[in-house]
Amino acid sequence: MGLVKKHVKQVVEELVTYTNLDDATEAFNASDEDSEKYYIIDEIVKFHGGGEFLVEYIRHNDVDKNIATKIASTISSMEPDEAPIEKIMDLLKLENAYIRNLGISMLRDFGDSIKYYIVKFLIGDDRDLRIFAINVLGDVNFSESREMLVELLEGEEDINVAMTAVDYMSEIGEEKDIPLLESLKERFENEVYVEFAVNGAIAMIKG
Repeated sequence: MGLVKKHVKQVVEELVTYTNLDDATEAFNASDEDSEKYYIIDEIVKFHGGGEFLVEYIRHNDVDKNIATKIASTISSMEPDEAPIEKIMDLLKLENAYIRNLGISMLRDFGDSIKYYIVKFLIGDDRDLRIFAINVLGDVNFSESREMLVELLEGEEDINVAMTAVDYMSEIGEEKDIPLLESLKERFENEVYVEFAVNGAIAMIKG
Protein backbone atom coordinates (compact mmCIF):
# COMPACT_ATOMS: atom_id res chain seq x y z
CA MET A 1 0.00 0.00 0.00
CA GLY A 2 2.89 2.31 0.78
CA LEU A 3 4.26 1.78 -2.71
CA VAL A 4 0.94 2.79 -4.28
CA LYS A 5 0.83 6.04 -2.29
CA LYS A 6 4.41 6.80 -3.23
CA HIS A 7 3.63 6.22 -6.91
CA VAL A 8 0.57 8.51 -6.83
CA LYS A 9 2.58 11.21 -5.08
CA GLN A 10 5.31 10.94 -7.69
CA VAL A 11 2.82 11.32 -10.55
CA VAL A 12 1.25 14.39 -8.94
CA GLU A 13 4.65 15.97 -8.39
CA GLU A 14 5.53 15.46 -12.05
CA LEU A 15 2.54 17.48 -13.28
CA VAL A 16 3.70 20.93 -14.29
CA THR A 17 1.66 24.11 -14.02
CA TYR A 18 2.38 26.19 -17.10
CA THR A 19 2.34 29.96 -16.93
CA ASN A 20 2.16 30.72 -20.65
CA LEU A 21 1.17 29.14 -23.95
CA ASP A 22 4.70 28.92 -25.34
CA ASP A 23 5.93 26.79 -22.44
CA ALA A 24 2.88 24.53 -22.64
CA THR A 25 3.13 23.98 -26.40
CA GLU A 26 6.87 23.39 -26.18
CA ALA A 27 6.32 20.71 -23.55
CA PHE A 28 3.51 19.20 -25.62
CA ASN A 29 5.67 18.93 -28.71
CA ALA A 30 8.55 17.47 -26.72
CA SER A 31 6.49 14.75 -24.99
CA ASP A 32 6.23 11.20 -26.28
CA GLU A 33 3.77 10.00 -23.63
CA ASP A 34 0.06 10.08 -24.44
CA SER A 35 -0.95 10.53 -20.81
CA GLU A 36 1.36 13.52 -20.48
CA LYS A 37 0.08 15.00 -23.75
CA TYR A 38 -3.51 14.61 -22.52
CA TYR A 39 -2.66 16.64 -19.41
CA ILE A 40 -0.86 19.33 -21.41
CA ILE A 41 -3.79 19.61 -23.85
CA ASP A 42 -6.01 20.54 -20.92
CA GLU A 43 -3.43 23.14 -19.91
CA ILE A 44 -2.96 24.57 -23.40
CA VAL A 45 -6.65 25.27 -23.89
CA LYS A 46 -6.59 27.55 -20.82
CA PHE A 47 -4.43 30.09 -22.63
CA HIS A 48 -5.49 32.64 -25.23
CA GLY A 49 -4.64 31.12 -28.59
CA GLY A 50 -4.46 27.62 -27.16
CA GLY A 51 -7.47 26.42 -29.12
CA GLU A 52 -5.96 27.71 -32.35
CA PHE A 53 -2.73 25.85 -31.65
CA LEU A 54 -4.57 22.59 -31.02
CA VAL A 55 -6.68 22.83 -34.17
CA GLU A 56 -3.60 23.57 -36.25
CA TYR A 57 -1.91 20.57 -34.67
CA ILE A 58 -4.58 18.12 -35.78
CA ARG A 59 -4.44 19.45 -39.34
CA HIS A 60 -1.37 17.24 -39.78
CA ASN A 61 -2.29 13.93 -41.42
CA ASP A 62 0.14 11.96 -39.28
CA VAL A 63 -1.35 13.04 -35.96
CA ASP A 64 -2.16 10.17 -33.59
CA LYS A 65 -5.91 9.48 -33.59
CA ASN A 66 -6.09 9.24 -29.80
CA ILE A 67 -4.44 12.62 -29.43
CA ALA A 68 -6.65 14.12 -32.13
CA THR A 69 -9.78 12.79 -30.41
CA LYS A 70 -8.65 14.17 -27.06
CA ILE A 71 -8.03 17.57 -28.66
CA ALA A 72 -11.47 17.56 -30.29
CA SER A 73 -13.12 16.65 -27.01
CA THR A 74 -11.26 19.39 -25.15
CA ILE A 75 -12.05 22.07 -27.74
CA SER A 76 -15.72 21.05 -27.76
CA SER A 77 -15.86 21.95 -24.07
CA MET A 78 -14.69 25.52 -24.73
CA GLU A 79 -17.06 28.46 -24.57
CA PRO A 80 -18.27 29.14 -28.14
CA ASP A 81 -17.08 32.75 -28.09
CA GLU A 82 -13.56 31.55 -27.22
CA ALA A 83 -13.41 28.56 -29.57
CA PRO A 84 -11.53 28.86 -32.90
CA ILE A 85 -14.62 28.07 -34.95
CA GLU A 86 -13.33 29.33 -38.30
CA LYS A 87 -10.21 27.19 -37.93
CA ILE A 88 -12.40 24.21 -37.04
CA MET A 89 -14.44 24.84 -40.18
CA ASP A 90 -11.21 24.76 -42.18
CA LEU A 91 -10.72 21.15 -41.07
CA LEU A 92 -13.65 20.23 -43.31
CA LYS A 93 -11.51 21.12 -46.33
CA LEU A 94 -8.95 18.40 -45.56
CA GLU A 95 -8.68 15.10 -47.39
CA ASN A 96 -8.18 13.25 -44.10
CA ALA A 97 -11.69 11.85 -43.43
CA TYR A 98 -11.00 11.18 -39.74
CA ILE A 99 -9.99 14.78 -39.06
CA ARG A 100 -12.89 16.09 -41.16
CA ASN A 101 -15.30 14.06 -39.04
CA LEU A 102 -13.73 15.42 -35.87
CA GLY A 103 -14.29 18.91 -37.25
CA ILE A 104 -17.93 18.13 -37.97
CA SER A 105 -18.34 16.70 -34.48
CA MET A 106 -16.90 19.84 -32.88
CA LEU A 107 -19.11 22.13 -34.97
CA ARG A 108 -22.18 20.12 -34.01
CA ASP A 109 -21.27 20.53 -30.35
CA PHE A 110 -21.22 24.32 -30.80
CA GLY A 111 -24.64 24.21 -32.44
CA ASP A 112 -26.23 27.60 -33.09
CA SER A 113 -22.96 29.37 -32.33
CA ILE A 114 -21.65 28.55 -35.81
CA LYS A 115 -24.54 30.30 -37.60
CA TYR A 116 -22.72 33.62 -37.64
CA TYR A 117 -19.78 32.12 -39.49
CA ILE A 118 -21.95 30.28 -42.01
CA VAL A 119 -24.02 33.38 -42.73
CA LYS A 120 -20.85 35.46 -43.11
CA PHE A 121 -19.59 33.05 -45.76
CA LEU A 122 -22.96 32.68 -47.49
CA ILE A 123 -23.36 36.42 -48.04
CA GLY A 124 -19.73 37.04 -48.93
CA ASP A 125 -18.27 37.68 -52.36
CA ASP A 126 -16.02 34.63 -52.34
CA ARG A 127 -17.69 31.88 -54.39
CA ASP A 128 -15.55 29.13 -52.88
CA LEU A 129 -16.45 30.22 -49.35
CA ARG A 130 -20.16 30.24 -50.25
CA ILE A 131 -19.82 26.67 -51.54
CA PHE A 132 -17.90 25.73 -48.43
CA ALA A 133 -20.59 27.23 -46.17
CA ILE A 134 -23.25 25.20 -48.00
CA ASN A 135 -21.23 22.04 -47.44
CA VAL A 136 -20.93 22.88 -43.74
CA LEU A 137 -24.71 23.30 -43.57
CA GLY A 138 -25.08 19.88 -45.15
CA ASP A 139 -22.67 18.28 -42.71
CA VAL A 140 -23.87 19.96 -39.52
CA ASN A 141 -27.52 20.25 -40.57
CA PHE A 142 -29.19 22.34 -37.88
CA SER A 143 -32.80 23.43 -37.90
CA GLU A 144 -32.39 26.54 -40.06
CA SER A 145 -30.31 24.85 -42.78
CA ARG A 146 -33.20 24.69 -45.26
CA GLU A 147 -34.25 28.31 -44.73
CA MET A 148 -30.67 29.50 -45.22
CA LEU A 149 -30.33 27.56 -48.47
CA VAL A 150 -33.66 28.91 -49.72
CA GLU A 151 -32.56 32.48 -49.00
CA LEU A 152 -29.30 31.87 -50.82
CA LEU A 153 -31.02 30.36 -53.87
CA GLU A 154 -33.42 33.28 -54.16
CA GLY A 155 -30.62 35.51 -55.37
CA GLU A 156 -27.58 33.37 -56.20
CA GLU A 157 -26.14 34.08 -59.65
CA ASP A 158 -23.18 31.70 -59.60
CA ILE A 159 -24.14 28.39 -61.15
CA ASN A 160 -21.67 26.34 -59.11
CA VAL A 161 -22.86 27.79 -55.82
CA ALA A 162 -26.51 27.37 -56.79
CA MET A 163 -26.10 23.77 -57.88
CA THR A 164 -24.26 22.91 -54.66
CA ALA A 165 -27.27 24.27 -52.75
CA VAL A 166 -29.68 22.37 -55.02
CA ASP A 167 -27.85 19.15 -54.22
CA TYR A 168 -28.52 19.65 -50.51
CA MET A 169 -32.07 20.83 -51.13
CA SER A 170 -32.77 17.43 -52.65
CA GLU A 171 -32.22 16.06 -49.12
CA ILE A 172 -33.86 18.70 -46.93
CA GLY A 173 -36.12 20.66 -49.30
CA GLU A 174 -39.91 20.75 -49.05
CA GLU A 175 -42.59 20.73 -51.73
CA LYS A 176 -43.17 24.46 -51.25
CA ASP A 177 -39.58 24.99 -52.45
CA ILE A 178 -40.26 23.45 -55.87
CA PRO A 179 -41.27 26.74 -57.59
CA LEU A 180 -37.99 28.28 -56.46
CA LEU A 181 -36.07 25.32 -57.82
CA GLU A 182 -37.97 25.49 -61.10
CA SER A 183 -37.07 29.18 -61.41
CA LEU A 184 -33.39 28.24 -61.53
CA LYS A 185 -33.95 26.73 -64.98
CA GLU A 186 -34.83 30.19 -66.26
CA ARG A 187 -32.08 31.93 -64.35
CA PHE A 188 -29.50 29.56 -65.82
CA GLU A 189 -31.25 28.79 -69.10
CA ASN A 190 -29.49 26.70 -71.71
CA GLU A 191 -27.47 25.01 -68.96
CA VAL A 192 -28.26 21.31 -69.36
CA TYR A 193 -26.72 20.41 -66.00
CA VAL A 194 -29.03 22.84 -64.18
CA GLU A 195 -32.14 21.20 -65.62
CA PHE A 196 -30.79 17.76 -64.74
CA ALA A 197 -29.88 18.76 -61.15
CA VAL A 198 -33.11 20.64 -60.51
CA ASN A 199 -35.30 17.84 -61.88
CA GLY A 200 -33.41 15.34 -59.76
CA ALA A 201 -33.84 17.45 -56.62
CA ILE A 202 -37.56 17.90 -57.26
CA ALA A 203 -38.00 14.17 -57.78
CA MET A 204 -36.24 13.52 -54.47
CA ILE A 205 -38.42 16.06 -52.65
CA LYS A 206 -41.60 14.58 -54.05
CA GLY A 207 -40.38 11.11 -53.07
